[in-house]
Amino acid sequence: MASLRSGADLDVLRLGTGPPMVLVHGSIVDGARTWREQLCLAERWELRIPNRPGFGGSPALPRGDFEAEAPLIARLLGDGAHLVGHSYGGVIALLAAADRPDRVRSLTVSEPGCLRVAAGDPVVDAAIVRGQELYRRAADIPTPDFLRLFRSGVHSTHETPAALPDWLERGTQLLMRERPPWEADIPLERLASARFPKLVISGGHSAVFEAVCDTLAEGLSAQRAVIPGRGHTIPAAGAPYNERLEQFLTAGQET
Repeated sequence: MASLRSGADLDVLRLGTGPPMVLVHGSIVDGARTWREQLCLAERWELRIPNRPGFGGSPALPRGDFEAEAPLIARLLGDGAHLVGHSYGGVIALLAAADRPDRVRSLTVSEPGCLRVAAGDPVVDAAIVRGQELYRRAADIPTPDFLRLFRSGVHSTHETPAALPDWLERGTQLLMRERPPWEADIPLERLASARFPKLVISGGHSAVFEAVCDTLAEGLSAQRAVIPGRGHTIPAAGAPYNERLEQFLTAGQET
């Protein structure tokens, strides 16, 4: 197995010219598929879309782990970039921003899986228990069934075929070995004190994610947005997501 030593070892799709933006995908689906509706932003931005370890041409880690992956993403910021993360990639983006706040021009996350930030909320606590049970039984659940159960739990709008194509089979196997994102400890105070602007987006479909995003936005002193229509698969909303993102990136900021 190839080893990962730095962000330079990741398979990164680079498109466009302009202010740089690093977009971090979540579980199951690679960078190009996750951010397919954002590729048009390359008309105005330099997009850096890494494949997380094990996806695309990126060497795999023994298991996906937000703590191990955050430094790899932080190195892709270069001398400074806007940082955007979705789902598990949102957890990674939060930790990468905390690691290198001097390199972050802005931070945007959509429905990161860091459920622990809202621990104590009954619906969030119940979701963590369900997730723990799913992962406890993972070895006994066929791969397609695990994927359906997982996607149902997060309200993904991706369709799950009866027979998984190779790329989806691979993504699900990575998911089943992944360190659960609710184990992440997000350094809210450190991020809140960082001077770059923050935006937290939810999809308006889940009491769990609304609670997590509300709590996160409050703790970060972040702007808050809801973009409905695609459940947890928020970047797939396309134009509404892109318009809100660019509005945030350009409003009163030096890019």
